[in-house]
Amino acid sequence: MRIRRFTVEHPFGTIKAWMGHTHFLTRGFVNVRTEMALNVLAYNIKRMVFLIGIRDLMAAIPG
Repeated sequence: MRIRRFTVEHPFGTIKAWMGHTHFLTRGFVNVRTEMALNVLAYNIKRMVFLIGIRDLMAAIPG
C-alpha cells in the first residue's frame, strides 16, 4: 500500500488544488482548453521528476 500511495495519485484533485479551486483564468473554449492542457502538462512533468528524477527524465527525452 505504501508503494501504491507513492506512485498513484489522483491528478484531478491535485490539478484543481494548483488552480486554486477557482474557475479558469481564461475565457472561451479554445483558451480554457489550452489552459487545462498546460496544467496537465505541468502536472505530468512534475510527477515524472518526482518518480524518476530529473537526470533520468532528461536522458529519456529524445533530441
